[in-house]
Parts: sequence; C-alpha cells; structure tokens
Amino acid sequence: MTHSRTPGHATPRGLNRRALIKAAGASVLALGLGISTVQAAKLGYPEKEELIFGFIKLTDMAPLAIAYEKGYFEDEGLYVKLEAQANWKVLLDGVIDGRLDGAHMLAGQPLAATIGYGTQAHIITPFSMDLNGNGITVSNAVWEEMKPNIPKQADGKPVHPIKADALKPVVDKYKAEGKPFKMGMVFPVSTHNYELRYWLAAGGINPGYYAPHKGDTSGQIQADALLSVTPPPQMPATLEAGTIYGYCVGEPWNQQAVFKGIGVPVITDYEIWKNNPEKVFGITAEFAEKYPNTTIRVTRALIRAARWLDENNNANRPEAVKILSQPNYVGADEKVIANSMTGTFEYEKGDKRPVPDFNVFYRYYATYPFYSDAIWYLTQMRRWGQIAEAKPDSWYHEVAKKVYRPDIYKLAAESLIAEGKVKPEEMPDFATETGYKPPEKTFIDGIVYDGRHPTEYIDQFPIGLKADQTL
Repeated sequence: MTHSRTPGHATPRGLNRRALIKAAGASVLALGLGISTVQAAKLGYPEKEELIFGFIKLTDMAPLAIAYEKGYFEDEGLYVKLEAQANWKVLLDGVIDGRLDGAHMLAGQPLAATIGYGTQAHIITPFSMDLNGNGITVSNAVWEEMKPNIPKQADGKPVHPIKADALKPVVDKYKAEGKPFKMGMVFPVSTHNYELRYWLAAGGINPGYYAPHKGDTSGQIQADALLSVTPPPQMPATLEAGTIYGYCVGEPWNQQAVFKGIGVPVITDYEIWKNNPEKVFGITAEFAEKYPNTTIRVTRALIRAARWLDENNNANRPEAVKILSQPNYVGADEKVIANSMTGTFEYEKGDKRPVPDFNVFYRYYATYPFYSDAIWYLTQMRRWGQIAEAKPDSWYHEVAKKVYRPDIYKLAAESLIAEGKVKPEEMPDFATETGYKPPEKTFIDGIVYDGRHPTEYIDQFPIGLKADQTL
C-alpha cells in the first residue's frame, strides 16, 4: 500500500540541485538555474526531506496523490511515500507516534485530539483538503419505504434535496416493531458523523448523545437511530449484509452502492451544507515547530495539487480519476470514481444529476484553514455531548486558533504568488482576512451559522444539547 519516489528518481528537482545551490551561493544566477531556484533557496531548505504520509482510500485524498504524481513534492525537495491506512484510528495513531509524518485527516481529528477527546495530542492543520464530497445512502428496502413520503418532479423522479422527514416514518415504524434502526458513519469525530446527525435531527430524528464524563461514548443515548463506526471501504458490504440500513461516507462508496445495486444515495453533503469543509492535512505541532521549512513546502505542494484538480473548470478530473483508480490509491473502478468526481452524482440507479461542486479542491478558497470551519466542528461536538460541559465563546476561538494554522498557509501561498504559480485573486486577501467566513445560510434546516458566536448557534437547534446543558 506504499507509493514512493526515491531521491535518485528526482535528482533534477532534488538533492543534487540543493547541493548545487549551496555550493554556488551568490553565483546561482550565473549558473543559469533560474529565478525559481533562487526563490526556493529563500524559502529555506526542507529540514526533513524523506516523508511518509498516510491516507484512507477516498477520492478526497486526491491532493496527496496529485502532489506526488505531478512532481510537486519533488519540486520542493521532498521525497514522499504515500501509505494507505486501515482506518482513521490507525492513521491518527501513526501521526501521533511518528510512524507517519502527516496524513489526510478528518477535520474533527486534530480538534478532538488537541482537546483530549478520544486521545490527547496537539495536532495542527495548515491546509484544508476539500469541500463537500460525502453522501448518505440507504438500503434498497429502506428506500422503497421512503419513496411514498418524497415529492416527485413532473418526470416522476424525486424532488431533491431529500430531507430526513421522509425517513422519519420509517424509523418510527422500526421502533414500534422493536427493531433498532442502525446506520453507519466512519468515525466518532468525522464530518460524516456530524453531517448524518445534522440531517437526521433536521428531520426530527434524534441521533443520540455521547456522555464521556459518564463513561458512555456510544453516542446512542436517547437515540431514535443508532449510529456506529464502519471503515469507509467496508460500508457497501456492511449495508448489503443487512448489519446497517444506511450510512454516511465519502466517495466512491456511495456510488459503489449504486454500481452494485444494493442501495440508493438520497442526499449529498453539498445539499446539507453547501460547500462544507471536509478533510484536512494533519501534522503534529511538534513536527511543524521542528521542521518549519518542510511544513511550508508540503503546504505549497498541496496547494499546487489542489489547483491542478480544479483548474480549467475541472478539465484535469478525467486524468485524476485514472490516477485515483490505481490500487495503491483508492482502488475503485474508474466509472465509479468518475460518477462523482467529474461533476455528476447518481442517486437512484439511472437518476444521474449534475452536481458540479460535489468535489471542490481549490475554488472558493477551499484550501484555506478558516477558524470558523474549526469552530463549526466544535459546536457539533458540544451539541451531541462529546464536549460534555459548557464552554464560553472564547474557548472555541482559542481551540480553533491552536489547531488551524492560516499563518503557515499564508507563507506558502504568498511564496507561490511571488513565483507566479498561483494568482493573488485565487487566495483570500491576506491583509484583511480574519479567518471567519460571513454568516453561512445554506444549511438544509435554514439555521444560520456564524462562527463568531458559537454558543448562540448551538442554542438554535430543536434537537441537541444547549450550550449550557449537561447530560
């Protein structure tokens, strides 16, 4: 599950060039090495050149694969191995214990680790990997029970977005029959857990609470629907076996259910919260402190990869699909990956609709680590009891600033702008950017999110703990 380039494979961009710069000193221009080499020298040499990064087999690991395949890591003098990990816990533990230098992470993982939920470690992120990219799928049997509750278009197809209101009578029926309604998500602090909970609660279905202070981390207290962890690649098989009746996961595992004819994706996370933040690139705070130049250079390579993925109106996506379909990356059928990666999404078999922003890697400042994104995750941890006690607004802001590092991103981005590799208008205005997005009004339940006022936001939900409530 390892993909790597050796230093010898990359000598035009790597160690030999670095040695040459050092030897040449002030005469590099005379040697004809060009302005980019001079600027690279100004950035500072990477303190650590050989790196191992982990990922889970999901399409949103794409920036890592593209940074590798297009030589962007090598351009920074970095020799990277990419290693697929069995699950999110193994991946996080690998970063904490130093087996991995960094990883494709759930946005909730650096936050949870830093506040000590599940494990204790100061993890940071200088780079947001993507927006959107997830979906919620139900079994064929559940879909048939939902369909009578869903309005139809003139052509007979369902009106989208499909709200959980259509699922509620099904869940109520299961409960009345004494049958637990089980659903899968990928990790307790995953976007998928919070998106699934958000969708269910918006439809009047209580997804349950956590009570870590009482030793209950099941997340199933008072639950109408019982959520449990299943690793992403195992979701379709677990659904097919009847162990769960639905799940929330990233691609290609929703489209895989359509491809295999075992389930129906009912909604994308784009429809739950338009342009929601998804994965991040996570490293330990210690790594960033010990290897600051390496950290900036990794961030530069990832920014360039994200740009390649979105440039020219997604013109590179077919090539990206081919790369991601390789067994060392996602390892799913090209057609399955292309179903969502190239601007469409298939719901019920044959019902393929345009969703051009299903996967966003660069547009809309997707790569910038906004504090308000971090705070949204913290509000959901508090809403469902993972953060057991009341916290003031100041706590949310402090944690966000401890974990999300736009200062590192800014250094990487400004150096790329100076080299002409990205355009200034593609980036936030660093002179005025506060790290807080304007109030966001695109949630499926109509509730407005303003990251500046987290406790006020938490108190708006009909289902969920209030900001000062403890189980």
